[in-house]
Amino acid sequence: MKLAPLCFRERYTQNNNYLIFELMSLKKMTTLFLICLLAATNSGAVLAETPEEWVRLGGRVHGGFGSYIALGIRIGLDAMKRLDAQPRDLKVTYQEGQNSPCPCVVDGIMIATVATPGQNSLQVLPSSQDSNILGIAKIEHQKTGKSLRYIIPSSTRSLLARWNQDLNERQRYDAVMNAQARSLFNVTAKP
Repeated sequence: MKLAPLCFRERYTQNNNYLIFELMSLKKMTTLFLICLLAATNSGAVLAETPEEWVRLGGRVHGGFGSYIALGIRIGLDAMKRLDAQPRDLKVTYQEGQNSPCPCVVDGIMIATVATPGQNSLQVLPSSQDSNILGIAKIEHQKTGKSLRYIIPSSTRSLLARWNQDLNERQRYDAVMNAQARSLFNVTAKP
């Protein structure tokens, strides 16, 4: 499937079912891209198996792969493990902080959990006025109701910026995945 920056028209075939994608917004295109990936895997999961696959998928969905995307992937995978969830089991609400350069973290959470705006399982709230946070992600298991709250402190921004400046895409992924969790986020469980 070929993707253009803002729109595409492509015929996708599986089991004699045809979907025709017309001009659409980037948000809708990202959602449909993930749905196509789900259909193509036949397993209902879009989980990458290698760091290179995560970097490619993150770059394809977001338009580039930086440490903020890697942080979102790490948070999404951590939440899936802690909540004993499968892809599409989770509902995500994300809010960036006042000094956040972008809500890129949520794109990483989206590809790791397969929560999307089109499934009504991903919501991005208006920015918080709290300058002490880079972002807050509330991730809830839709079946059990158990949830986690991830707070990304604003102090994480300098670390992520340094990795984006000094490292290539794969090295950014490795840096985020190998960093101590407490240097990136604080997580609390909500029963």
